[in-house]
Amino acid sequence: MNPAGAGSSVSGPTDAGILAVPCRGGVRYAENKCCRVRGVRLPDKSVMAPHRVIILGGGFGGLYAARALGKAPVEVTLIDRRNFHLFQPLLYQVATGSLSPGEVCAPLRSILSRQKNTRVLLGEVSDLDPQARQVHLRDGAFYEYDSLIVATGSQSFYFGHDQWSEWAPSLKTVEEATAIRHKILYAFEAAEREANPEARRAWLTFAIVGGGATGVELAGALGEIALETLKHDFRSIDPKDARILILDLAPRVLTAFPEDLSAQAEKSLLRLGVRVRTGVQVTEVSADGISFRGPGGDVEHLPAKTVLWAGGVRVAGFGKVLAERTGIAADRAGRLRVNADLTLPGYPEIYVVGDLAECAGPDGKQLPGVAQVAMQGGAYAAKAIVARLKGPRELPPFRYFDKGDLAVIGRAAAVARIFGLHLHGLIAWLVWLFVHIMYLVQFQSRLLVFIHWGFLYLTFSRGARLITGTAATDSPASGQPHRGDP
Repeated sequence: MNPAGAGSSVSGPTDAGILAVPCRGGVRYAENKCCRVRGVRLPDKSVMAPHRVIILGGGFGGLYAARALGKAPVEVTLIDRRNFHLFQPLLYQVATGSLSPGEVCAPLRSILSRQKNTRVLLGEVSDLDPQARQVHLRDGAFYEYDSLIVATGSQSFYFGHDQWSEWAPSLKTVEEATAIRHKILYAFEAAEREANPEARRAWLTFAIVGGGATGVELAGALGEIALETLKHDFRSIDPKDARILILDLAPRVLTAFPEDLSAQAEKSLLRLGVRVRTGVQVTEVSADGISFRGPGGDVEHLPAKTVLWAGGVRVAGFGKVLAERTGIAADRAGRLRVNADLTLPGYPEIYVVGDLAECAGPDGKQLPGVAQVAMQGGAYAAKAIVARLKGPRELPPFRYFDKGDLAVIGRAAAVARIFGLHLHGLIAWLVWLFVHIMYLVQFQSRLLVFIHWGFLYLTFSRGARLITGTAATDSPASGQPHRGDP
């Protein structure tokens, strides 16, 4: 019998009636059922160990890859540190009380329960051995793969000032969304009790760092809360007195959109009482507020108890591990350069999709970190794996199909670039509603969200206005008198 890996593709029969099938990182065994081809004993294909695909991450890239492999002759293992898929485009609605977390999340096991070739594991990947083709979890377990799809996503980036996160939460996780909801609603409650006009003003000042889609959508929702949702709820303050500002270094909001749509978005924000300050760079965030440098170089301090961060993202921590283990340099945002087929150079079995991939579009520019890129990348990686199982062939390169961009500002106010068309106002808002409803992964979630949105449209009521947990800014400044305090 030839030793495994010594030029033979399959070893001979073992004493126990089991075939030893060599594989990268070890030997797998299958029941010894053989067929004869011209006198040579070959293993029956029906008992060959299946091709093992491990997917890291249950976001858009990982989920779409898993779904695309649902009927493939492979063994799929999806690993995520959370047991649910988060529909991140609607996370800002959790942060502003329109939806509850359960309406924008779905259990991964439930989504993939009908795929019998797929299993879901709860765990956090901490290391990778690309030579042995193993992924290692933080609890010490490890799993072998034949193909690996890395879709670990991104995290908020404070440009080297991570301490700002204590005072300015970002919006990437459910926990952060509920923390933002806490800060927004608590600010109005604290202002209701505050007797000092300056302190009350600080509680009613909301600064949002970042004028991208997340910042604009947060600001628009905040404007509606102040103007409509809370207008009858308080006795000592008028929520309409709230100051809402967007601060951004860019020359305009929504720089990913055409200039005409950016201008329309700013007009809609102004109607909701939101002011935009462009060309400013944040220099400090603290319990007292936010400081920023204007176009002229002067530093200005804005007293604000509620600062929200939508200013930037970088790849998640596993990206650094992947770069170190494969020897591939990462760019400033932590992304890894991939081949045209989304594999890592020198590692044709490792696919990188979504925010972690440094991949240029047809125009030569880096593809944006949006859900559509991750979805299409995950589906492409799955198809490429299946195609390779059918035999060596040259695969067409990954081509991102840009369907457009959407951003909502408020009720009947949105901007959209769809297949080259520029839309704004009610039409864009209806397109936004339809697209987001259709991309929610579970029918139950679609129905609940549709009902909530209908109720919100008619009444401006936000049913999930719950203050839960605590925040660093909860306690009002010491020594300040409060109405009704003994």
